[in-house]
Amino acid sequence: MGLILAQFMTGLASAASLFLIAAGLSIIFGVTRVVNFAHGSFYMLGAYIAYSLIERVGGGALGFWGSVLLAAVVVGVIGAAVEMLLLRRIYHAPELFQLLATFGVVLVVQDATLWLWGPEDLLGPRAPGLSGAVKIAGHYLPQYDLALIAIAPAVLGGLWLLFHRTRWGVLVRAATQDREMVGALGVNQAWLFTSVFFLGAFLAGLGGAMQLPKGGADLYIDLNIIAAAFVVVVVGGMGSITGAFLAAILIGELQAFAILIWPEGTLVVMFLAMAVVLVVRPWGLMGKPVVDHGGAHAAEPLLRPTPPKLRLAWAGLGMALLLLPLFVEEFTLVLAVELAIAALFAASLHFIMGPGGMVSFGHAAYFGLGAYGAAMLVKYAGAPMEVALVGAPLVAGAGALVFGWFCVRLSGVYLAMLTLAFAQIVWSVVFQWYEVTGGDDGILGVWPSEWASNKIAFYYLVLIASGGAIYAMRRVVFAPFGYAVRAGRDSRLRAAAIGIDTKRYEWMAFVIAGAMAGVAGGLYVFSKGSVFPDELSIPRSVDGLVMVLLGGVQTLAGPIFGAAAFTWLHDEISRLAYWRFILGGVIIGLVLMFPQGLGGIWRQIEARIGRGDAGASK
Repeated sequence: MGLILAQFMTGLASAASLFLIAAGLSIIFGVTRVVNFAHGSFYMLGAYIAYSLIERVGGGALGFWGSVLLAAVVVGVIGAAVEMLLLRRIYHAPELFQLLATFGVVLVVQDATLWLWGPEDLLGPRAPGLSGAVKIAGHYLPQYDLALIAIAPAVLGGLWLLFHRTRWGVLVRAATQDREMVGALGVNQAWLFTSVFFLGAFLAGLGGAMQLPKGGADLYIDLNIIAAAFVVVVVGGMGSITGAFLAAILIGELQAFAILIWPEGTLVVMFLAMAVVLVVRPWGLMGKPVVDHGGAHAAEPLLRPTPPKLRLAWAGLGMALLLLPLFVEEFTLVLAVELAIAALFAASLHFIMGPGGMVSFGHAAYFGLGAYGAAMLVKYAGAPMEVALVGAPLVAGAGALVFGWFCVRLSGVYLAMLTLAFAQIVWSVVFQWYEVTGGDDGILGVWPSEWASNKIAFYYLVLIASGGAIYAMRRVVFAPFGYAVRAGRDSRLRAAAIGIDTKRYEWMAFVIAGAMAGVAGGLYVFSKGSVFPDELSIPRSVDGLVMVLLGGVQTLAGPIFGAAAFTWLHDEISRLAYWRFILGGVIIGLVLMFPQGLGGIWRQIEARIGRGDAGASK
């Protein structure tokens, strides 16, 4: 009984830290609708800035708690600056494109932190007067954990008073419900958004600073915490502070007791909980049901077939790629293989994001399933490369068939987070099933057949397979099936009224996208000769998302441009000392210059040529 009580209290202490960052994330999304990937960076900055302040002013009670609060204020100012200098300039852009901007901020902050504080982990100072432990039911509990347990409800109460007893809070709650109406009533939305970003970043910085005595500061805490924060916000209900508090307690307790009951499940227990909650209650514990009419995509421009003149340009590009081995070295061919595989992976994700209107944060699951499916066929069944490449999309498509059935019943961020949950579940199984998948050692020795072992032959194999798969998806988009999917995206009610089963078509599109990602995964494993669990991880999914958003969701050529640009940039600058800072800066610059993505330029070219062809025909 004493052990259970001790674990319960430990779970509450973990929940306190989760609540602080999740509350800020929920507030920001509720008002601005920005899916802020940089929120984990604010948490990390809070920890590092608080460490420096405590080192400078001393570790007394006043110095410690004053430094914690001052660090939170500094981070709040940084968050407000990010909103004013970056996000305010692109609020007119598609909401998902703003996510790409915040990802660029993540990269910039990571390397800025590395430059300012160095690569070594920082050991957090003890909180004055709270460095001991209290014996409860025969088990010792750190005094600082008890302090965190008391602070979280106090913060919740303060936020409740702020949102229910002040005019500013009333405006924020109104903007959460209908921000357009708030603007119509004459409220200065720009400053309201800035103040919301300040509060959200302040809470994230406060959470990071208060976590110092428990875990210190390192360069990976931003990515480690952001996934958990998103889980808490989604489980609690987007925009609900009370929901975030309850969800933080639920996740904290599940993780605390999983260590005792199911140690292997600690990596995935919160994602399992999120999957269950979203399947049973799609809007979260305290969220409000969202009536999805499919209107979120009503403003999407009409996709049109490529004009004849641009078809010649594509044919010229294809001919250049076919002749490429005659003019370049082997290293360039290896990079070209990576570009082709990345383009197919990005195009498969775009297939459900663009025409389908479904956002996925876990598309790497199907890329990884295809890679592992091919590798296991070679290792355990002795299958040749040709058979393995056929099996890869079948395995990935089967996974998409199962997961997609649940995912397409949701929409928006809830759908995206459920895809992330399923991806993390698959990653956990692959990572821990050592006897079959090799665990973190991966599967090695997966090489092409003899005829494709030559770099040039394998290049042509990847080029034909990737190009053929991308072309097939394009044909599907302009087939009756594709028109039905796009009809459900633009107006679900109208599509249903004319007899289209929108959910069924979305499910089928999900399976097609998963199978095509599996083709990319199968090609990838033979290009590298091995596969590791990283291919199913969150960073791989984020890479795909960045490629699609960088290229632009509103054009079919976008993912190809985005994959080429991202892969080439990554390859060119990854050898530099602060390559993340450079890559993040480039992404932010592209976001500001091309708010519709690189594919938006191509769309303008298509439109001009199309108008020219129409004028000539007259």
